[in-house]
Amino acid sequence: MPVSTIAKVILVMLLWAACFPLITTGIKYAPHLTFAASRALLAGLALSFLALALRRPLPKGAHQWAMVALIGFGATSLGFLGMFHAAEYISPGIATVIANTQPLLAAALGSVALNERLTWRGMAGLLLGFVGILSIAAPEFLSGGQKTYVIGIAYIILAALGITVSNVMIKRIAGKVDALMAMGLQMLIGSVPLGIVAWATEEPASIQWSFAFIGALVGLSLLGTALVYWLWFSVLEKAPLNRANAFSFLIPIFGLMIGTLFYGETLGWPQLTGIALAIAGVSLVTRYGTRSVTVAPETGLSRSPRTQE
Repeated sequence: MPVSTIAKVILVMLLWAACFPLITTGIKYAPHLTFAASRALLAGLALSFLALALRRPLPKGAHQWAMVALIGFGATSLGFLGMFHAAEYISPGIATVIANTQPLLAAALGSVALNERLTWRGMAGLLLGFVGILSIAAPEFLSGGQKTYVIGIAYIILAALGITVSNVMIKRIAGKVDALMAMGLQMLIGSVPLGIVAWATEEPASIQWSFAFIGALVGLSLLGTALVYWLWFSVLEKAPLNRANAFSFLIPIFGLMIGTLFYGETLGWPQLTGIALAIAGVSLVTRYGTRSVTVAPETGLSRSPRTQE
């Protein structure tokens, strides 16, 4: 992967990690799904207006529109629903572990839908990164300080599945649909189911409009959503999904760094060990992770080029 692409994907993971404190701040002032729908709507409007101002083209044909709609339903509707509701039922440690099965799920789906086959070193890197996440989350996982509920686990799995499917769909349309327009439209489409459920189950008018809430909403929408998804789309235009997705293991590391710098949290040996394992896993996948399976036109037989290095 080029250095510029690696820099982009690291920035994406850093911004995603910064979303968690903003979500924690915002849900104190607004119902969960109302906050989630507002985030998606504001981010979608920002990217869509920018795309229109720059005269970017709309998706062409029913197929491209269907793909954009699937991305919106997976990443925005299911992803935001799972993330915002899981916080009510499940501890951050367990949520971190389950959410970071997403690169493993994407590797399995990507091998079928995108012909991205993991090398043995790539699979070892993903497993190593996941073990690192287990180590980081172990103290919270074993403390027993917070109750865990099946419904909370279900919400996190729902979010992970939605994001997994959307990532595969993004990779399939990357380079075919304009990034700004596609990501803006998928957020607008994804905000509709969130808004409907929020209107039916919550009281959107109960939002407490404070400077803290507005700051959290704007930061989360523009930086943690609009900018992030535009960058992520541009990354997947140039990099295999499995290689880029492996950097997701850095999200908890950046979260620990934010907690240490701004909230006075301390790191113990499980976190430090986990950080080292996660970085080693990302390095393995980035350097040796995937090979594409192609079909030789003259024989109709599949063949695997050498692993990209």
